[in-house]
Amino acid sequence: MNSKITGLNLISLKDRVVKVFSESNWLDLGAITNTLEEVENHPRLLRSLRFGDPDYDGLVLTFLRKMIGSNDENLEIVMEYINQKCSDSGINISSERNDKRKIIFSPNIFEVPDAPVDNDLISVMMPFQLDLLPVYETIECAAKLAKFDCKRANDIWENSTVIQDIFSLIFKSYIVVCDFTGKNPNVFYEAGIAHTLGKHVVPITQSDQDIPFDLKHHRFAKYLNNNEGNIFN
Repeated sequence: MNSKITGLNLISLKDRVVKVFSESNWLDLGAITNTLEEVENHPRLLRSLRFGDPDYDGLVLTFLRKMIGSNDENLEIVMEYINQKCSDSGINISSERNDKRKIIFSPNIFEVPDAPVDNDLISVMMPFQLDLLPVYETIECAAKLAKFDCKRANDIWENSTVIQDIFSLIFKSYIVVCDFTGKNPNVFYEAGIAHTLGKHVVPITQSDQDIPFDLKHHRFAKYLNNNEGNIFN
């Protein structure tokens, strides 16, 4: 058995195949892995599929194991084909539309909002400090000039927990501005959520030293919290 695939991964592949594979899928997969003859001549595999026999799960597991064997190339072919044919349903909420590999996940900490992404929405993640209010007002003015809506978490109250409101706001946003001034851990956490959801993240700060090591490779905007920096005040 190929060392690159674990038993749990093989079971996961089996479950996805059992869920959606048709006879033609098996024939396709057999053709591209040079195991078509084995698929067609297997005494039980396709028959069990046609009649919904209870042994089909076990047959799929055994045959996938044999099909992959110790062949690295077959492993890649099988996984790519199954990923194409058995992709789970989901929505793309990333700000970037591209053909790169995608993942589908279901968070167990947050509720996924029943709302689409608002391409005109900018959310701002920053500490709730009085001295940073002019900064937010400046961002808000700039957003309006560019015909964007701009919100912070304290602009909404839709859920019983603040962090759920924050997640929902990031989820629905097209752009997420993160102010790292003061090394606020909440903002770091929120930036991580935004990056994971594939949002356009715009880091800003009053000091280079407030950018954490893991984010220093990203470009950021440094500003002055005064009349020079807050140009709309």
